[in-house]
Amino acid sequence: MNVDAPMAPRKPHFSPLKMAPFILVHVVAVVGVVASGFSWKGLALAVALYFVRMFGVTAGYHRYFSHRTFRTSRVFQFLLAVLAVTSTQKGVLWWAAHHRHHHKASDKPNDVHSMARDGFLWSHVAWILADQNDGTDEKRISDLTRYPELRWLEKVHLLPVVAMGVVLFLAGGWKALLWGYFVSTVALWHGTFTINSLCHYIGKPRYRTGDESKNSFWLALLTMGEGWHNNHHYYPRSTAQGFYWWEIDPTFYVLKALSWVGVVWDLHVPSEAVKSAMRVAEPVAPEAVAIPVPLEVATSDAE
Repeated sequence: MNVDAPMAPRKPHFSPLKMAPFILVHVVAVVGVVASGFSWKGLALAVALYFVRMFGVTAGYHRYFSHRTFRTSRVFQFLLAVLAVTSTQKGVLWWAAHHRHHHKASDKPNDVHSMARDGFLWSHVAWILADQNDGTDEKRISDLTRYPELRWLEKVHLLPVVAMGVVLFLAGGWKALLWGYFVSTVALWHGTFTINSLCHYIGKPRYRTGDESKNSFWLALLTMGEGWHNNHHYYPRSTAQGFYWWEIDPTFYVLKALSWVGVVWDLHVPSEAVKSAMRVAEPVAPEAVAIPVPLEVATSDAE
């Protein structure tokens, strides 16, 4: 896999067999709700599992595995990975490798999902289904591939999904499976995907990042803080993506609480100097010192 070659959709190929499960989950969710009727209990279950698994995406896939913005134990690292893959967004190694590539090439010709260059449909969902993006560039994730348990989970990343479905069915029958997995997962997919698509289109930028990333309050609510996307592209090292008290970031609040009991530690937040630099509306003085923005993540070990 040549990561420097253009990854935007020139002539993308989609395998019907690979697309079928994605389409089927949508069909089952819609037809199932229409056939069985609306349920407040079902909706509550769907919302609960949406946010639990969204935390797996935001804290796990993104802030930990992709950017290593905090540290944790090897046990919790694995549990976080298991929670993340219940979102049915492929394995943590695949997710982290593609996301790190995105940061290196954001909105440039070889960005894997650029709203600005390739439009909404590609950046929102088509890129993840295209055969050309099936591979994983392990050179980008050497800090993760040295853990055999993560390599194993990558091979069986659907196992936690199946286990979750079985537990839901045994606990509450078809309706629990319908609302807890199918409805919740469709919402979770598209909630997550809005950050790749809409957060490069709607909202406002605070910082000059060289791409089209934006900050959006409403998308931050939907994605537990990921909507502060321009903040994140400016300073991806930060565990907190909401830089100010009014920028709601539930993922960071949960991680902060976990740090109080020693489950995670070394949460990184931007200094006042970092937060005040490189503003969109402020010209850069010739003598100004650039704030380093690490696009490649640290490789600190889980302990």
